[in-house]
Amino acid sequence: MPRKIIHLDLDAFFCAVEESHDPSLRGKAFAVGGKPEERGVVASCSYAARARGVRSAMPMGRAISLCPDLQIVSAKHHLYSEASKKVMALLKDVTPLLEQISVDEAFLDVSDLPETAQTIGKRLQAQIKSELDLSSSVGIATNKLVAKIANDVGKKAVQRGISPFATTIVPEGQESNFLSPLPVEMLWGVGPKTAQKLAETGIYKIGEIANLPEKEMSRRFGKHGRDLSRHARGIDTRPVTTEREVKSISQETTFLRDISDDEKLEKTLRTLTMKVARRLRKADLAGKTVKLKIRWSDFTTLTRQKTLPTMTDSEAEIIEAALSLLKKLRPPGKPVRLIGVGVSGLGPPLRQLSLWEEGAKKSRELENILDELHERFGESIIQRGSKAKKEKNS
Repeated sequence: MPRKIIHLDLDAFFCAVEESHDPSLRGKAFAVGGKPEERGVVASCSYAARARGVRSAMPMGRAISLCPDLQIVSAKHHLYSEASKKVMALLKDVTPLLEQISVDEAFLDVSDLPETAQTIGKRLQAQIKSELDLSSSVGIATNKLVAKIANDVGKKAVQRGISPFATTIVPEGQESNFLSPLPVEMLWGVGPKTAQKLAETGIYKIGEIANLPEKEMSRRFGKHGRDLSRHARGIDTRPVTTEREVKSISQETTFLRDISDDEKLEKTLRTLTMKVARRLRKADLAGKTVKLKIRWSDFTTLTRQKTLPTMTDSEAEIIEAALSLLKKLRPPGKPVRLIGVGVSGLGPPLRQLSLWEEGAKKSRELENILDELHERFGESIIQRGSKAKKEKNS
């Protein structure tokens, strides 16, 4: 029997939550995000704003130039989290086979339920609207890949300037035909670089990938080419997974003004590292690869990473690796717009300390105490001596 997969996506989620708490925003062109003078970006924008060219991830200054009367609303993440939990609870009442992939997006596998996926999807849309005053769109297909793309297509097809509330269904056996005329960029696994490589060979539509033999795609793109070939034909056997594996933990910040001072940059990197290490310990995870992200004034973004000899959740070990990467990547005094640090290659921390590693044990106890104090009283309540000394001297 074919699977019945629903992809549900909340429409302009942040903005919809804001409208629920402030009805005067309904129908207005507004965006959730930071102020333009603080280099803010658009986290979400209303459909009235989208009709005038505003888009998510756009610099707020650019958004204002496109829509001078755009209202800017500061993000209220606690409200979005609360609304998301309520939506996911409604979905879990339908089936435990729920895969939440973001705060406003999820897959449901309703293959074992007697009703059609369309009936279930439309009922969920109506329930979310009536109980939570939120609009949602659904894509329905026999697998996750096609259900997701179907939802994207359905939302784009709706008249501009209004909430989509779309339902798009791809019947069994029609997956390849549905995908064929769509641009390659809509296919999972096709980013800007892959799209450019495909264009260089005269491939612009998903159907053009599907028409090439799988061996030819593998020859051109390796294992990735084989996956692209199968996806282009609408083949996707991945299950709906009820638990998501955390692959990395990271923190980054964009400066109000470009930073050239080496000490201020190092201080920021230490603060970000402290947050990453604390999140690792709170999740009972450790990682082996430290990654540095940096963006120059011209928006050029670079990343570098370093693999450690053992797993770690230690702030000291992570910052040592991050600083070494910074030293290699950045010429002294070069202005920086954004900096970030992350840890990947995650797994359980190594706790098997031998009896003579007293220093390591004391360091672990100190980290636990600091984590507890920061959790209760905030980050500025207490700092490590070396960090506090640096801040005092700066």
